[in-house]
Amino acid sequence: MDSAWCCGSRWISSILVAFVFFHGLSFSQRAPNISHYDYIIIGGGTAGCPLAATLSQNASVLLLERGGSPYRNDNITNLSAFGAALSDLSDSSPSQRFISEDGVINARARVLGGGSCLNAGFYTRAAPSYVSAVGWDGKLANESYRWVEKVVAFEPPMLGWQSAVRDGLMEVGVLPFNGFTYDHMYGTKVGGTIFDTEGHRHTAADLLQNANPNNLTVLLHAVVHKILFRHKGNSRPVAHGVIFRDGAGQKHKAYLKKGPKNEVIISAGALGSPQILMLSGIGPSAHLRVHNITVIVNNPSVGQQMSDNPMNAVFVPSPIPVEVSLIQVVGITRYGTYIEAASGENFSGPRDYGMFSPKIGQLSTVPPKLRTQQAIDQAVESMATLPASAFVGGFILEKIMGPVSRGHLELQTKNPNTNPSVTFNYFKEPEDLQRCVQGMNVIKNVIESRAFSRFKYPYLSAQQLLNMTAAAPVNMLPRHANDSTSMEQFCKDTVMTIWHYHGGCQVGSVVDSDYKVLGVDALRVIDGSTFNYSPGTNPQATVMMLGRYMGVKILQERLGSTDTTN
Repeated sequence: MDSAWCCGSRWISSILVAFVFFHGLSFSQRAPNISHYDYIIIGGGTAGCPLAATLSQNASVLLLERGGSPYRNDNITNLSAFGAALSDLSDSSPSQRFISEDGVINARARVLGGGSCLNAGFYTRAAPSYVSAVGWDGKLANESYRWVEKVVAFEPPMLGWQSAVRDGLMEVGVLPFNGFTYDHMYGTKVGGTIFDTEGHRHTAADLLQNANPNNLTVLLHAVVHKILFRHKGNSRPVAHGVIFRDGAGQKHKAYLKKGPKNEVIISAGALGSPQILMLSGIGPSAHLRVHNITVIVNNPSVGQQMSDNPMNAVFVPSPIPVEVSLIQVVGITRYGTYIEAASGENFSGPRDYGMFSPKIGQLSTVPPKLRTQQAIDQAVESMATLPASAFVGGFILEKIMGPVSRGHLELQTKNPNTNPSVTFNYFKEPEDLQRCVQGMNVIKNVIESRAFSRFKYPYLSAQQLLNMTAAAPVNMLPRHANDSTSMEQFCKDTVMTIWHYHGGCQVGSVVDSDYKVLGVDALRVIDGSTFNYSPGTNPQATVMMLGRYMGVKILQERLGSTDTTN
């Protein structure tokens, strides 16, 4: 355990002084039945933590997180344990499994720090064109990225497998080579990581070290059930508080202090934010009435335009040992697909919980609708009979930019602990499917490249490796390199998630350009649910940046200042 991790853990403990619930027990004292703050943030995740830290500089902030602490949890902290948290299906797990209506197994965070506590760690910014298209101020966005990077971003070590993938990408024409950079640009690059040189994860929760502890109250295991609104005559509804339950199930109310600038801010993620809006009466009126929810604002766009970037991968067994690595290198192609890689027995074998283990739902050998728990159990049992040498190697994957295909989200119950129903419609749009085919062809070329040759058995062709990846629909695989129809079927049958889902509260239809919820006052949504497209090759850097960025913007508005140096 490194010193930075220890200090972070002690510091977080020191700020949880008011009303914190740790593993369902009171850390200091129980939350009062009623409390008052300038800002109430729902969700202590990738956006919520930097947002809370920033706002606390000049205002009182309540941060409500439905999960627990990421500290002193080796399954979160250590790179070598990646996936263990994702395989934990208990009610106390930092991840909550959900299965989309498409049949793809997925997960949502339930821990302080959000998805940054569970992901593969890749840190990369959005492209300048993305920042411009969204309408963010470029200077403040860059300042906000740097604020995040001082705490959580590192340069990864480049060892054998990752170096071979890097060189293979350049050999097959994914150029130029841009070296190590956080920037998003065409070609091949080494990106950042939130794992330090000792393999310890640094998360959005670590950004709370920049908070003013005198102004910040963090409540763990605090589940928000609804937002409270008040009306004055015929005026618009105004958010003025929330109802939440603590780890013991006791109900509490938190209200905004009187003041024109005070707000409730939802940062609960792409599943949680539209869910909370609907539970609070903002959403499609017909759907809300089915659940006996009083309609505050009829907005049919809440829960719409949901997207998840599809991922397809190929396992390449290696004749020589490989390092344990998560995502470090990326090939950013000009036709809308990103090529990445992970390696090491810890990330493929049956005795572990790796990035592509069926234990965490990443099962590509059967099509999505067939990925039942029985199928998962059978896959794990079958893999357990293989020798350890069968799992020496790694994966090369492609992720679709965007994507263009969209779906929707609906409530299943009024219980905020129950996952909503979500459909992503993977590859519904032909453009996404064509990008997958192109990306898989790049992967095949990298596998056959000279630069990668020492990590591939010479008697296994790239096509045979694809056949192994998709064991069930093997007859559908292409026999010729130009057989795109069969490759399209491969993409559909082996699709997995890379956990980059977004949408549901998008700018222009649910929130305005300042992330204020349309039709009501004193309420914003600030997180990935507002994105039209996933930024960069991994969104976490931009989600953290957005929390800081909007925190600065809100304080500027509050204080009537343009100073962004706090």
